[in-house]
Amino acid sequence: MSEEKNTGAIADPGPLGLAGFAMTTFILSMINAKLVPASIHATFLTLALFYGGIAQILAGMWEFKKNNTFGATAFTSYGAFWLALASIILFEELNLINFGPDRNIAIGLFLVAWTIFTFYMWIGSLKVNNALVFVFTTLLITYVLLDLAEFKIISSSAPGGLMGLVCAAGAWYTSAAGIVNSTYGKVVLPVGSRNVNSAAVKVPTMNLKKKVKA
Repeated sequence: MSEEKNTGAIADPGPLGLAGFAMTTFILSMINAKLVPASIHATFLTLALFYGGIAQILAGMWEFKKNNTFGATAFTSYGAFWLALASIILFEELNLINFGPDRNIAIGLFLVAWTIFTFYMWIGSLKVNNALVFVFTTLLITYVLLDLAEFKIISSSAPGGLMGLVCAAGAWYTSAAGIVNSTYGKVVLPVGSRNVNSAAVKVPTMNLKKKVKA
């Protein structure tokens, strides 16, 4: 007996993109929540550049190949978000840019723009599955709380950091569902599909077709 995998299809990039997003969000949120010293931010920078940034953008490109508008837009955009945020921090440290006393306004406007983007991505997630609704709902709340902190409407980034940890956990779960469910060929970790015809991030299904030959 022999197995032959379908080489004409590409693997589901969703779990990769979600994992990159989850891990980078987790590290930054630990810093924002003040659960670890801010001096370890170099850990965030490397993750944001490579896993949250480059790897997630690659996942977005593969989603374009799969004709998945939602997944392609989400992964490519948030990959670019991490690259942009890491670049701001890196350029500041290299004295290539200097916002001076207006830094909170610059970062605040940056975050507000991403809050607007996340809002309509959240609307789109309502037609995909409950796991992604959870991720985008907690992400939207995270952005709003960080906006308020940057504009000094609230006194600390800690609330945004704590909500970011919740968001990271949801993204990790959704990524794990894509890995475990496809590997076992059945739903082990449910994601609560809202639209079976959706072309968005497909995490609970098998993507490898196998044919048994005598």
